[in-house]
Amino acid sequence: MDTTTTHKPLFIAFSSQKGGVGKSTFTALAAGILHYRLGYQVAVFDCDFPQYSLKKMRDRDLKTIMENEAFKRIAQKQFMTLNKKAYPIMGCRVETALEEAERFLQSSALPFDVVFFDLPGTVNTAGILKTLMGMHYIFSPITADRVVVESTLSFTQALSDIIMKNEESSIKGIRLFWNEVDRREKSPNYDFYTDFIEGLGFSLMKSHIKDSKRFRKEGEAMESTPFRSTLLPADLRLMKACHLDMFMLEFLKIITI
Repeated sequence: MDTTTTHKPLFIAFSSQKGGVGKSTFTALAAGILHYRLGYQVAVFDCDFPQYSLKKMRDRDLKTIMENEAFKRIAQKQFMTLNKKAYPIMGCRVETALEEAERFLQSSALPFDVVFFDLPGTVNTAGILKTLMGMHYIFSPITADRVVVESTLSFTQALSDIIMKNEESSIKGIRLFWNEVDRREKSPNYDFYTDFIEGLGFSLMKSHIKDSKRFRKEGEAMESTPFRSTLLPADLRLMKACHLDMFMLEFLKIITI
């Protein structure tokens, strides 16, 4: 009798129907921390055709490491310590993402723990709802802007309604979280939005990601510490400065990897 068990990875997406709120950035950050720092096997499917922003980021990261001696030393030490390759990034169309992920997992000799999907920023994209239904967890970044909040809540409500009607959904949880929190912003604004969101029955993470230019800045030739990279995990001090460290602790508790 065959007693082997199939290792089923978690499918996770940072998703929202509002563009420019940090979906690709958080995909790269979370994937890097899990793969390079915590030892999990991670894969990423870049479904944002035709931009493929994460695949292009990987190309830029390779170039940066070759030009930056500090990053090169970090990368060499990382490879010697972990003895593992960079996590793979595959480009695909959103409507075939689940099928391509399954084929990849079946053909891989490695058992993967988490597969991230970087999805387009609109629910009008063909096939995106089907792909979202195949996720186990969805994380939606929001900012304290009325347009962003209303758009995100509309997106979350639509997903929640679909889940209630569809028994085939794989979704175990949808979490919203505050991103780009301005340190000068008055807390009553966030308290108001938080009460409103939770009053609608949506789950909002306790962690608040502080606004930082690092989220809009990739590694450059003159930098000494990495942050947004597909080849290196974010520097611990930089993570702490924007509360990304607390976010990742809460993130790990939610997905119970």
